[in-house]
Amino acid sequence: MTIEAILKDDIQLAIRTHFEINVDDILLQPTKKEFEGFYTFVTFPLTKTIRKAPAEIGQIIGQFLVETSSVTASFNVVQGFLNISLKDSTWLDLFTGIYDDSAFGTFPSNGQSVMIEFSSPNTNKPLHLGHLRNNFLGDSLSKIMKASGYEVEKTCLVNDRGIHICKSMLAYKELGNGETPETSGIKGDHLAGKYYVLFDVEYKKQIKELVALGMPEEEAAKKAPWILEAQKLLLLWEQGDAETVALWEKMNSWVYAGFAETYQKIGVGFDKTYYESNTYLLGKDIIEEGLKNEVFFKKADNSVWIDLTTEGLDEKLVLRGDGTSVYITQDLGTTELKNSDFHNDRYLWVVGNEQDYHFKVLFAILKRLGRTYSEGCYHISYGMVDLPSGKMKSREGTVVDADDLVNEMIQTAADRTQELGKLDDFASDEAKTLYNQLAMGALKYFLLKVDPKKRMLFNPLESIDFQGHTGPFIQYTYARIRSIMRKAEQAGISKVIPAQGYELHLAERELIFALSQYPGRVMAAANEFAPSLISQYAFDLAKVYNQFYAEVSIFSDPNPEAVRLRVALSGAVSETIKKALGLLGIEVPERM
Repeated sequence: MTIEAILKDDIQLAIRTHFEINVDDILLQPTKKEFEGFYTFVTFPLTKTIRKAPAEIGQIIGQFLVETSSVTASFNVVQGFLNISLKDSTWLDLFTGIYDDSAFGTFPSNGQSVMIEFSSPNTNKPLHLGHLRNNFLGDSLSKIMKASGYEVEKTCLVNDRGIHICKSMLAYKELGNGETPETSGIKGDHLAGKYYVLFDVEYKKQIKELVALGMPEEEAAKKAPWILEAQKLLLLWEQGDAETVALWEKMNSWVYAGFAETYQKIGVGFDKTYYESNTYLLGKDIIEEGLKNEVFFKKADNSVWIDLTTEGLDEKLVLRGDGTSVYITQDLGTTELKNSDFHNDRYLWVVGNEQDYHFKVLFAILKRLGRTYSEGCYHISYGMVDLPSGKMKSREGTVVDADDLVNEMIQTAADRTQELGKLDDFASDEAKTLYNQLAMGALKYFLLKVDPKKRMLFNPLESIDFQGHTGPFIQYTYARIRSIMRKAEQAGISKVIPAQGYELHLAERELIFALSQYPGRVMAAANEFAPSLISQYAFDLAKVYNQFYAEVSIFSDPNPEAVRLRVALSGAVSETIKKALGLLGIEVPERM
């Protein structure tokens, strides 16, 4: 039974004993730093029923706890806030449970499974900064959900067909001269992206020429030669034209090789990959089913629609009059396919917030169709990532390329580390590994510490700071603790929790309390789909440890029990930091 559960039971007993009422839902919160105590019970909600002042209620409950509770040492009341301090024996028992639990913060199987779809790249360009936020969110969520007891499937739907792909193909046909990644020395996904940008340059030039001849710009955009050629290329692909398909396969193979290299560099992988070229025709049978069941209706032009106004949405086109699919058709079919493949209890899509409405429509349609799995569908919406220079645009080649950014971060990590003189006795390979760990730690932490729903500004230099709210600060704290643990081992100091009767230092209590919050934070992050909760926890734990390190002596305290406890506490903190950062996909260096 947890301390929180014991306190809640004791508070309920106090209320029943003194006020003869039952309160089923007792809420505890961490005590604010400026007050003494660790748990706070708010008495304001009881005043109307009990007809006493909030402070008086707090005094009565607090006194009852001190006299009867097995865990309460003392209390103080500030207006309607009852702040509770615990007995040292309780703290030691709590830490013993943490220390002896090798699976601390990892929950047993809950018998449920979840599929998390993320990344969803297009094969006409390399991954960029926005993709990194997507990938890090999806990868971290998969780790958090697994730690909270779910069986997890990580999937990716690659957008490998459509007019945008044909734009790159056309530009390559016209301008490529047989260029390949091997002959050009350009990574495959970058090469495809190069021709996507070249298409846009030529397309805009053609529009400008038509406008100069007197054609309205809107019409010129539709009649420019290259857009018409790209549309023809898409039709040829859909018809299975051998030459077109061969070019599509060749350029896609370049891109997949490039993606694989990037995914390996950022530490992300998938259990299954779906391809839009295999799924874009799916969903039409679902439309037929919905028509028969009067979920959908046809208009005069033979197009198929659904009226979602009762759900607060609009009428939505689900099939064109010529029988061709729209995105929602494909998504209905792909979701049905995924459920057929895995039968998961939950389905999560990590997709930018520009698709918020689309997913509301998708889930509403699935519910109307009677798909029971619709209740477990969630859109993990996230805001765009901006740079100090402004918004990124793929067509204009102004995106921040993921590979370039990672390489720049590695170089920045190397420069900062060398400036600080933290490389004594490091072999070159070891230093290279450290730079990579710091760079990826900085990048992942900075992109994950912000609530996913918020748009954010990414500052590369700020992210690599060793003293701020950053990944490297937490990694440095971990490395410091590992140095302490090596020193303890060399000195033959064992990690032992003292017997009852040991008087804890306030910094020790605060550290045990911080450790005890980890499992709850993991479960909250899973329930709220929020890696930012783990990011904040790791930072808070590192701060509490650094305060502990500043306030108490670990090795020179005259009490050997204190030394052994502080070594044990340090070890537990390092393991918990490693676990927490691991849920963010961040590695920790053993030394810095």
